Amino acid sequence: MRLHRCVVIIVAYNCWDHLFCCLDALGCQTCADFRVIVVNNGKPDPGQEKRLAQYERLTYLQSSGNLGFAAGNNQGIALAGDCPWIVLLNPDTIPAPDWMEKMLQAADASPDYAVLGSVLVQADKPHLMDGAGDGYHVSGFVRRSGLGLPVDMIPSEPWEVFSPCAAAAFYRAGALRAVGGLDEDFFCYLEDVDLGFRLRLAGCCCLTVPDARVKHVGSAVTVKYSDFYVYYGQRNLVWAFVKNMPGPLFWVFLPLHIGINLAGILRYLLKGRARVVLRAKRDAISDMPGLWRKRCKVQQRRTVSLRNILSVLNKGVNMQSRMGKT
Repeated sequence: MRLHRCVVIIVAYNCWDHLFCCLDALGCQTCADFRVIVVNNGKPDPGQEKRLAQYERLTYLQSSGNLGFAAGNNQGIALAGDCPWIVLLNPDTIPAPDWMEKMLQAADASPDYAVLGSVLVQADKPHLMDGAGDGYHVSGFVRRSGLGLPVDMIPSEPWEVFSPCAAAAFYRAGALRAVGGLDEDFFCYLEDVDLGFRLRLAGCCCLTVPDARVKHVGSAVTVKYSDFYVYYGQRNLVWAFVKNMPGPLFWVFLPLHIGINLAGILRYLLKGRARVVLRAKRDAISDMPGLWRKRCKVQQRRTVSLRNILSVLNKGVNMQSRMGKT
């Protein structure tokens, strides 16, 4: 099998229509130096699986059940072989025809960057951004850069961001494997932020490529504000902070982190979601001994200074991260 520059991994869950639209878009790419691995976390469907035969350079893997986004992608990564770039792509995305070409051009032009992020635009409102990378606030709050802003506000030059949204992101395979891939305990939500933080601690920076565009449906599989969304989002908010915030910064910003968690609880209490948000925080805290052991391993591998990490954290009151050169 010829070694391609990229392996695109798509983890799907009962979303065949979205998946085929995504695969059709990949089939129209101006650069075809990639192969695709589809990991199906949903129920087997022989009829739909048969349709996959029409796509070239595609490997299909049926998982034993719903492994979640993290474990599903790790299964794909294990099959990626020696490909230099691993691409994570959501099934509810439609990459522009020149997306792959633009990303690989950026990779060649910026060899010091181990991670590349795309610009996501809202599928139903393509004049608005769905995000251009994830910003991480000192409190542990996460927000997509540029979310909801007009597309014409996107800077013309690439810029550094804390981490990419894994709905459409490129990772150097060696760097990704060196930090252990995605944390499967996260299951879904913020697992890409956790991965991005660990890569940051290992000295790997992320570049947003402004002209690499991807339409994103968003919450096509997991409905926004569902119990699933609230539980994993609120639990993993705690885990990402505790596991990754380094050294003295952890203790300095812990009061802010507690405050952001209390604000989250209040928010969902007012939405009538008390049971699920309280269960999320309870489970986050109950697993603290195991989480702290993970933290110790992550921090032992840190190669960058506290000043370096602090420089890329969002400190603004509105918690919005900047776009453009920093």
